[in-house]
Amino acid sequence: MLFQIFDAFKPRLHDSNSKVTQVALEAMHKMIPLLKDNLSPVINMLIPAIVDNNLNSKNPGIYAAATNVIQALCQHLDSSLLLQPFCTKAQFLSGKAKQDLTEKLA
Repeated sequence: MLFQIFDAFKPRLHDSNSKVTQVALEAMHKMIPLLKDNLSPVINMLIPAIVDNNLNSKNPGIYAAATNVIQALCQHLDSSLLLQPFCTKAQFLSGKAKQDLTEKLA
């Protein structure tokens, strides 16, 4: 069930319409404290969708929303769930996104 929900939700995290992306990120930020470690089955799918493009976005609303989501993940999920997906993404990012994710890893 969780996979079906997030399979449908994931494309909204990198929609071509920036307003849709921002609202999706804001919704994700609200969902994380409610779902917590129950997100573990979908975390490897979600992190790339959250990070790709959004952490390097020139749109300040999208960047802020993505940063808030990453912060919420760090606060509410077991860090062992985040270590591998964060490391994998940090290897291939550039610019501000790489810096932000590397700081979270540290």
